[in-house]
Amino acid sequence: MPEKRSALDKEERAQAEQMTSVKTSVIFEAIRAEGDHELSRSFGALWWSGVTAGVAISLSVVSMGFLQTVLPDAPWTPAVVSLGYPVGFLIVILGRMQLFTENTVTPILSLFHRPTRKNFLRTVRIWGIVFGANMTGCLLAAALLVFGHIVPAPHLESILTISRHYGSATAAQHLTWGIPAGFLIASIVWILPRMDTGGEVLVILILTYMIGLGGLSHVVAGSTELFVLVLHGDLGPFAAVGKAILPAFLGNALGGTGMFAVLTYAQVREEV
Repeated sequence: MPEKRSALDKEERAQAEQMTSVKTSVIFEAIRAEGDHELSRSFGALWWSGVTAGVAISLSVVSMGFLQTVLPDAPWTPAVVSLGYPVGFLIVILGRMQLFTENTVTPILSLFHRPTRKNFLRTVRIWGIVFGANMTGCLLAAALLVFGHIVPAPHLESILTISRHYGSATAAQHLTWGIPAGFLIASIVWILPRMDTGGEVLVILILTYMIGLGGLSHVVAGSTELFVLVLHGDLGPFAAVGKAILPAFLGNALGGTGMFAVLTYAQVREEV
């Protein structure tokens, strides 16, 4: 009888360990290991993954345009239109494509863990490659939307309306609105390692929906809207870069790296 009780104790302990939440240090190590892998990838692998991500994330504004076309002008319309915003993020994140705002966390944690000159230069390299590739993909998608006639005219007009709203914000607004957007995307990166596929979808859906609903600035998703305006003749290229893209870039980096990654590393630094 005592032996049976002892066996049950071991079984119960094993079940308790399975039910215990994943430790923060374990999540950190998973993301850091992924960051090391990303930092070692070739230029071509990073570039084409980033270009694909830029094209795919453009489906966010396209989906919002589709919804805006068929919905009436009502107080609740923006809440429903914003349901289209997560579409591009779902494709990019679940498809494991390279998105700049995810890289404000993943390689950064590896750099924090080993702050060497080599890791710093590798981080600058991946930021440069991925951001340039994302912008190229967004520009390609915008050109297809404006010149390729790939969506019906009413949908394109709705996309232009949404893009004009994004493009009307000031540089200071894009900077400040980019900070919470960067923080939210960084939190997705942190949460996903402990999720199954169904959980991943829900996390991405909820958090990116909040970015769209709140009218926050995401440098990659918003760049498609800006490039659409530039190619359509509604906005100058220098205004698009200086007034929106660069401020949103800084805001996303501040929210993702300057806030989320720093605070996250602070809580696990002694454990790792």
